[in-house]
Amino acid sequence: MRIVGFDLPDNKKVEIAVTYIYGIGRANAVSLLKVAEVERGKRVKDLSKEEVGRIQNALGKFKIGGDLRAELIANIKRYKLISSYRGLRHAKNLPVRGQRTRTNARTKRGRKVTIGAIRKKVAERMGLIGGAVGKDDKK
Repeated sequence: MRIVGFDLPDNKKVEIAVTYIYGIGRANAVSLLKVAEVERGKRVKDLSKEEVGRIQNALGKFKIGGDLRAELIANIKRYKLISSYRGLRHAKNLPVRGQRTRTNARTKRGRKVTIGAIRKKVAERMGLIGGAVGKDDKK
């Protein structure tokens, strides 16, 4: 079944199936079904057209899908623009909500990159240090 552009699995209970809609979690699902007057334990495949219509009407009161994503992106952009702490953390691709970064934070920061000792010649080629000064170059 398709509701508001989202596919709902037929064999799941309605209470669980509506959580497949971006922006609807378990708590919102319960309140949504109360407003729509649909039994929580009913399977999606057993819903009548009238019940589906009531669910769609009740979804109009929630911000879901693309609208919600756009709002979240706009909020992050605003944080960056005003240079708030949260905005700076988003810009640096670091955890925003106070988690430790000395260890962990791998999901946010990406794969671990080991930085070890580099030979002098390799470092020169990479431009990390200036050219080598030999005995003959001294004045």
